[in-house]
Amino acid sequence: QVQLVESGGGVAQAGGSLRLSCAASGRSFSSYVMGWFRRAVGKERDFVAAITWNGGATYYADSVKGRFTISRDNAKNTVVLQMNSLQPEDTAVYYCAASRRRGHWDMSTSYDHWGQGTQVTVSS
Repeated sequence: QVQLVESGGGVAQAGGSLRLSCAASGRSFSSYVMGWFRRAVGKERDFVAAITWNGGATYYADSVKGRFTISRDNAKNTVVLQMNSLQPEDTAVYYCAASRRRGHWDMSTSYDHWGQGTQVTVSS
């Protein structure tokens, strides 16, 4: 079992940056693929990024590729989403998630544990 707590959300202007962190409690953090999803008002929860167990591979939604970077520190049980060149369409609640599945990390159904979410608002 792992518990996830996100932090770092807030308000940014278009073109600005925010850094989201997700702290995991419990054992075996390195055995989970970690992902970030987001849900805008009135929309489905969408995949943002994922990182494999030792950080050897990362995956991004096309909408954030080149602007967002996911990283992890297994010694500190944390995963970070660095968001640059933010746009108003990035406004959403961002969720950290952990998966023990072997693939399909762009699907929310592949994830077993979720954080409570953190709000990101980008003003134009």
